[in-house]
Amino acid sequence: MQKENTSIDLISCGKTFKDGTRALEKINLNIKGGETVVLLGPSGCGKTTLLRIIAGLEEPDDGGQVIFNKEDVTELLIEKRNVGMVFQSYALFPNMNVKENIGYGLKVRKLDSKKIDERVSEMLKMMSITDLSYRTIDQLSGGQRQRVALARAIAVRPRVLLLDEPLTALDAILRDRLRGEIDSLLRGLGITAIYVTHDQSEAMALGDRIVVMSDGKISQIGTPREIYFQPENEFVADFIGTINRVSGNNLKKIVSVEGKELLFRPEDIEVVDKKNSHLTGIVKASFFLGEKTRLIINYNSTEQLSVEGKFKEEYKIGSEIFLKFNLETSIKLPN
Repeated sequence: MQKENTSIDLISCGKTFKDGTRALEKINLNIKGGETVVLLGPSGCGKTTLLRIIAGLEEPDDGGQVIFNKEDVTELLIEKRNVGMVFQSYALFPNMNVKENIGYGLKVRKLDSKKIDERVSEMLKMMSITDLSYRTIDQLSGGQRQRVALARAIAVRPRVLLLDEPLTALDAILRDRLRGEIDSLLRGLGITAIYVTHDQSEAMALGDRIVVMSDGKISQIGTPREIYFQPENEFVADFIGTINRVSGNNLKKIVSVEGKELLFRPEDIEVVDKKNSHLTGIVKASFFLGEKTRLIINYNSTEQLSVEGKFKEEYKIGSEIFLKFNLETSIKLPN
């Protein structure tokens, strides 16, 4: 398949619906050709509305522009933009078999039957679903349906691939497996992709860059590592992963942090012996997660923090525990 490298520029793309609901403030965003950008945020933050504006399913407010490779496509309908879409609900045709679903977009584009057959066969092989060719949609599992939906979306060789929470309806094990398959597929195709999710693990795994959204605005744009280790504001720090807020007054032996609030990720707090510790706590809960254990620690009677690690020792509920904090690993928000 020929690789597409369509860049996207969104210029002042806001959205107010007819009932007065303000879904998006004016968004400015550049997406590089061949890049996978994940729109991440809680429900109602505007991420799906932004995706629909890119697709041509919604119009931005007056003054907003959608640019594909320096071409203004703001006024073009979705069928003229040549985008592929994958939905949470799959949106497959129940009256067609797998081959017919995959070939539907090609038939609409009036490709000759030989080319359609060749392209469909290519997609079936790429998605490892050749043996499902003649099954109807109600004979497929959730994972199989999602593979068919992906195959249909990329069969038309779109300039841009748009994915709206495509894995939400699947169970955890299948979600993990398909996440890896989607990542390999996007990187193999080199296609520009925008992926909407509220799942942080998905965003971290799939995104070249993540756009964190809140209340119709962009809170931060960055690589997964930048978003996780260098959040630019309180919202991103709290929304991405787990954050511990610890008063420096509670950390003995570290005079330089008295009166300051420090932010630590659970994996950056070390369990040590009493002599080398900065804080003493009581284990309130312990969750063995296979590759790691998460401990919920109470200290100062009412305050709580979360610690994660590959602990060989099993910490019993109610036992005393000693913690050490490395200031170099603390999260530092811009002033």
